[in-house]
Formats: sequence, C-alpha cells, structure tokens
Amino acid sequence: MRRALTLLPLAAAITVLLEIVVFTAVSRRLGFAVALLLVLLTSLVGVELVRREGARAWRRFRAALHTGAPPGPQVTDGLVGMAAGLLLAVPGLVTSLAGAVLALPPGRRIARDALQRAAQQRMTAVGMWQWGGAPRRGPHPDHDTVIEGEVIDPNGQ
Repeated sequence: MRRALTLLPLAAAITVLLEIVVFTAVSRRLGFAVALLLVLLTSLVGVELVRREGARAWRRFRAALHTGAPPGPQVTDGLVGMAAGLLLAVPGLVTSLAGAVLALPPGRRIARDALQRAAQQRMTAVGMWQWGGAPRRGPHPDHDTVIEGEVIDPNGQ
C-alpha cells in the first residue's frame, strides 16, 4: 500500500501528460470545440453518476452494516460506479474513457469482482471473521476463567 502511495505522484504526472497528448490529437482530428464539448459533457455525466451511485452505495453499505452482513456485490458495485463517475468527472478524455469502461456492465462486473476478491483476501489475511469484527480466536480454556482478587493502588490512592 505504501508503495502505491509513493507511485501516485508519478502516475498523476503521466496521466496529465497523456491527457494533453490525447486532447491535442482529438482537437486536431475533430476540432477544438468538439474536443472541449466532449470533455465538458463527460464531466457532467460523471458528476451525476457520482451523486447517484454514491447515494446508492451508501444506502446499501448502511443496510449491510445494520444486518451485520459483509458488504456484498451490490455495495462493491456501487463503489465501482462511484469510481466510474469520478473518472468521468475529472476533465480529460483518457480518464473519461476509463470511467466509461467502468460504467458499462462488463467492465463494472470485472472491477466489482476484483474488488470483492481483494477485500476478502485482505479480511482473511488479518483474521476477520465478520465485517468489522475481531480477529478469530479459537476456543481457549482461559477465556471463561474468572479470577477473584482486589486491585491495590501502589500510590495509596
């Protein structure tokens, strides 16, 4: 995770350069006004998608927590939808294309399944037995043992 965070500035710089190159190429091919209109329209669609998917994901997440069930495909589907919306909302043609891929059902399903597998592996790796639960502990005879005694304060208080 730390390595991914250290590579984030490099990835952002590469993305910005790629966006400039693609925007310039599309502008030359279709015209500046059309390229700018594409960027603005995809950004508006992205903002609406984030709003809609965010609310839906939050409702499903709260429902899952309320029942004590782990977040299922419907919750991760909402998170993928929010990611798609964020990518569409960011001005740029490359990020809009990535957002569109995540917004369409095949891309969304692939991303949702990958996200769920990663979450399940991570929860299994740390020994989580339920969503938000404690690490697993096997039966241990000392867990139910009560020891009588009194607490003595060494400071005399």
